[in-house]
Amino acid sequence: MKGVLIVVDGMGDLPNSQLGDKTPLESANMPNANFLASRGELGYMYPVRPGFIPESDEAIVSIFGNELISSTRGQLEARGTDIKLVRGDLALRANFATIESFKSGTIIDRRAGRTLTTYEAEILAKALNKIKLPCQFIFKPTVGHRGALVFKGGFSDNISGNDGVYMQGKTMVSDKISLCKQLDEEENSQYSANIVNEFLEKAYEVLNSHPLNEDRRKRGLLPANFLLVRGAGIEVPKLKVYKNWVSAAYMPLEIGFSKTAGMKTYSFDYPKLKNMDVYANLKEGLARACKFSIWVLRKNKRKADYVYIHLKETDIPGHDGKPFEKKEMLEFIDKTLFNFLRKFCPPNKIKVIITADHCTPCKNKAHSAEPVPVLFYNDSIPREKKFTENECRKGNLGRIAGKELLVKLGFNK
Repeated sequence: MKGVLIVVDGMGDLPNSQLGDKTPLESANMPNANFLASRGELGYMYPVRPGFIPESDEAIVSIFGNELISSTRGQLEARGTDIKLVRGDLALRANFATIESFKSGTIIDRRAGRTLTTYEAEILAKALNKIKLPCQFIFKPTVGHRGALVFKGGFSDNISGNDGVYMQGKTMVSDKISLCKQLDEEENSQYSANIVNEFLEKAYEVLNSHPLNEDRRKRGLLPANFLLVRGAGIEVPKLKVYKNWVSAAYMPLEIGFSKTAGMKTYSFDYPKLKNMDVYANLKEGLARACKFSIWVLRKNKRKADYVYIHLKETDIPGHDGKPFEKKEMLEFIDKTLFNFLRKFCPPNKIKVIITADHCTPCKNKAHSAEPVPVLFYNDSIPREKKFTENECRKGNLGRIAGKELLVKLGFNK
């Protein structure tokens, strides 16, 4: 093995008053990351380009040297499930969400309060898949509030999603749902938008009156009574191939990306959310992810040139405005996975990149355009350094463009 790339989702942040005007990364106790930093180099990266607020798919596609037009979120999400796709199948990323009513269109929560259990999502998915349309479709719940939606047939993907907050490269302030709209003058695009809109209206009728959601209301929980969709795609993503890489991935997006990029992909079933303690579930998932990543590294010590590891959980407290929880997760990663790397990489001459796909500042509760920190362990002459956003901005690697990261740091395909 020559190198390990670790993407800590949403790790970058801004100073937070709850942490004494420090970021979660600055306030976290991370001796193992600091050990790697002291024997490596620091820098900062714009995952796509300065001023651009990336979604995870855009950042990962870019970091692996691809253009954004080469891929769509929906296709990658669907390819990370067991849905069989052919060219022309319209794939979208979907969220169970809560809206006031279909008539008002007011969005109350884009993730149904994050309290939708796996069992509940599966029940609602069965009801959705019984909707009658003039075409075949599949709705597949994945992890938590997430899902993949695929319309089978010869569709156009030149349509918008139905949530204005997700616009490429910028965040729009919007608390309203919208219709999916055609983005060109083609008849098929209008037809495709019409089919999706028909499904979404029927989905609201099914979900809003479903006994499960009535029960959630009685228990004081938000009903999962609507679907927000984005990232329409009909083409197999045209990504650069990384055959000598393996991937440790467990979310549909990262699984779909890794497989499409030609990596040998290892995965595990994410712990089911069985009760309302969302963060207990996330911590269980993170613990399993770190343990699983260590297993993948050991197994492929002599079988692969590079390993890509993506840890998702750190993004969630950013969206929820919980800096202490984010700090705690970073410390756990350091105590487990980074501690293993500290012992595993130096004697085996393995290089390490630790970075993020985007910043998710807790005070913003959303992704932002700030650059992300980059740590490159290359067993250089020891010099005291600390892995923080501010120190990375001063590091001698300087500013890095996302699509130049792997080439610049010698992680060859």
